[in-house]
Amino acid sequence: MEIVADGQTLVLRGDFDVRSTMKVRDAIQALEQGNQQDIVLDLTEVPNIDLTAARVLAFAALDANRSGHHLRLRGCRPAVRRMLRLSRLGRFIEFESVADIG
Repeated sequence: MEIVADGQTLVLRGDFDVRSTMKVRDAIQALEQGNQQDIVLDLTEVPNIDLTAARVLAFAALDANRSGHHLRLRGCRPAVRRMLRLSRLGRFIEFESVADIG
């Protein structure tokens, strides 16, 4: 799992599973520290997630809401959306709407 911070956006690349959840959680918390802006997780290059990763996303979104800002997901592939729907954790997460470009 590769994580690149770009302003208020964290770009994730690779498999997001139990082996990478601590790394992702730490990156989200570091970005939240002393920050009141919304955070975007770009999952465009994440092919799938497991249940542990889905839980990390849901808890991170709940923590952000408690802190007065939002965590949104961008570019979720069908397998990622499917896991969030099947786990029923997607209801706690905001998804960034995709604007029609061009």
